[in-house]
Amino acid sequence: MRLSFGLEARQVQTQKLAPRMIQSMEILQLPIQALQERIEQEMEENPMLEVAERDETLPDEETDGEESTPASRTEDEKELIVKDDSSNAEDFERLANMDNDMPDNFDDFRRSSNRLQEDMDRQHDVMANAVERPESLNDYLMHQIAEMDIDDSVERIAERIISCLDARDGGYFKSSLADMLPPDHQPSDMATAEEALRLVQSLEPAGIAARSLKECLLNQLRDDMDMVEEMRVLISNHLDDLAENRMLAIQKRTGYSIELIQRIREELHKLNPKPGASFMETYVPLVTPDIIVEQNDQEQYVVRLVDDYLPNLRISDYYRKRLMDTKATEEEKEFIKRKIGSAQWLIESIQQRRRTLTRVAQAIVDYQKRFLDEGPEAIEPLKMQQIADQVGVHVTTVSRAVDDKWIQTPRGIFPLRRFFVFGTQSADGDDVAYETIRLKLQDIIEKENKSNPLSDDDLVDELKKHGLGVARRTITKYRKKMGIPSSRQRRDWTQHS
Repeated sequence: MRLSFGLEARQVQTQKLAPRMIQSMEILQLPIQALQERIEQEMEENPMLEVAERDETLPDEETDGEESTPASRTEDEKELIVKDDSSNAEDFERLANMDNDMPDNFDDFRRSSNRLQEDMDRQHDVMANAVERPESLNDYLMHQIAEMDIDDSVERIAERIISCLDARDGGYFKSSLADMLPPDHQPSDMATAEEALRLVQSLEPAGIAARSLKECLLNQLRDDMDMVEEMRVLISNHLDDLAENRMLAIQKRTGYSIELIQRIREELHKLNPKPGASFMETYVPLVTPDIIVEQNDQEQYVVRLVDDYLPNLRISDYYRKRLMDTKATEEEKEFIKRKIGSAQWLIESIQQRRRTLTRVAQAIVDYQKRFLDEGPEAIEPLKMQQIADQVGVHVTTVSRAVDDKWIQTPRGIFPLRRFFVFGTQSADGDDVAYETIRLKLQDIIEKENKSNPLSDDDLVDELKKHGLGVARRTITKYRKKMGIPSSRQRRDWTQHS
């Protein structure tokens, strides 16, 4: 019974706090560009909001100065929770006590026109400074199709096939041809689909839209290539043998000499196993950092939010005055009160976002100082709960604060989540991030004797010399994830290359 009562109480509390808390959490979670769009949308929908000049408000330092202790920060966060959607009495009491110096002939139209002009200027600046979007793989293929004189039915299916290709996967066709056909297709339509696939596979880059690595490589062969028939034999029947460097097995089954097999393999290395990968840059978004890390005069790392260009919002003086106007109807006043309450909450949510994000980012930077000083190998294992405890917020608040946020550091621009890494204990009992182990493992293998590569057991011993005690199975897992062959494969490759 106690458990049931407790759950019920929490449910009631959640329902009461949900509407405004949801908005506050949404604002916290938004990256800077999305927040700007949200503010612009709110300003279009809520006439109570207007832009204040920067010098009309307290400097950021004074606002942030109120956040001096974890206790005060916790109270600030509680302030966002205790207010109820149904009552804005405190807000309106503050409004009633504000000075009444706005002139009667306040020009709404001029204010709206100025705001529109500012938006147009800002949009023009964005367009003027935008980097030209590179042509995507899909666009490149579509342009080639458009220049061909082909049957409409083949073209439609070819376009569907192209839409399924992803540069991040190398441009392979991973769907079924049957899925490219309309629901009411006839059995004979499969021949049209096969023709469409052959058409797409004939486009540049060579090897595109293949259904397997074998097909990808075969489609890149041309009759005028040297040893083209021998290459077809090895691709069709001995790809696995080539990958495992089983030269004697290939010699036995083909009758080719080891020298010829080596020459064929060298030619095969000139083919591209991922022909669509060259278009991957299309998928790399232009990143706008939400936070910048700089060193002050004391060589301390200090975070700064990149939000100077966001509009500085305030409640319209005109509508505050209209709310106290005896000539205003009750219906009009109720509308103004409702919109003012919404505007006030948006302003407070943005301020809360700024405080929370600054504190969370500073705590992360303080914890990962060695990363900034020495580089990625020095990153420390870090959990969100550690930052939540330090800042004095719930761990879900930290999660929302870092979500989809980027930070510009002297080491480069990183997602804020990049600084949260799992770890293990070294031989000395110190916590070590798995990222540190991975980078050290890569460094050791790059510097090994290529004619006598290190086995996984040897790698365990080498890592121990650096104070990194890791199990052999962990080494094997990391090596495979990094695409590094076994010691035998590395040795065979060196001997035959």
